[in-house]
Amino acid sequence: MHDSQLDPVIKARFTALKGGREFAFTRLDPARTAHLVVDMQNGFVEAGAMLEVPQARNVVGNINTVSQALRARGGVNLFLRFSTRTTGDWSVYFEQFMDPAAGRAEVADFQPGSHGHALYPQLDVQPGDLVVDKYRFSAFTPGSSNTLEVLQARGIDTVVISGTLTDCCCEATARDAQQLGFRVVFLSDANAALTDAEHNAALNSLAAWYADIRTAAQAVELVRAGMPAPVPV
Repeated sequence: MHDSQLDPVIKARFTALKGGREFAFTRLDPARTAHLVVDMQNGFVEAGAMLEVPQARNVVGNINTVSQALRARGGVNLFLRFSTRTTGDWSVYFEQFMDPAAGRAEVADFQPGSHGHALYPQLDVQPGDLVVDKYRFSAFTPGSSNTLEVLQARGIDTVVISGTLTDCCCEATARDAQQLGFRVVFLSDANAALTDAEHNAALNSLAAWYADIRTAAQAVELVRAGMPAPVPV
């Protein structure tokens, strides 16, 4: 798991902006909260995958813990899947980073229905959870997915974000969520990048302006404090 570190100078600045508090969001309503699990798919998580993120396997347990806590309190778990059509559908991405052969291989790996596109089997995904395909890094980019409409239809006002890559799809989704009016809680130990440096760069950037950075355990505490536990029948 990553050695997550918030820079003391940045932390002091955002704490001052929040009136001396480390966290802006100290309570949440589980019924109006969605856990967005970003791109935890075979193509990123599985050992030996073309775009493998080894640390992603180490955060599965924390992701499942948050999913289970929120599900038990009536919240929404929404699993996002990075999806591709053709290299021409997003030509600037493939032109900037990849040779044609690598681009075609990535497109094939993340076609809906492919092995790489499927959610990693160790994730706790239940029948009541939602699965949404997205076609850009952020789930909220116009044309990427219907995530915004899905959340609005359910009255969601808070999103908890986990998944991979911390500094790519997870960060992009968090930034857009805040700009669209959602309260954002970003999980330091349930997101994964390729290096600690990239992971921490994203955490510090988000902490300054976009999100509360919390651990999975802290998020579970928020969920459980949001409303009483269900009464056994």
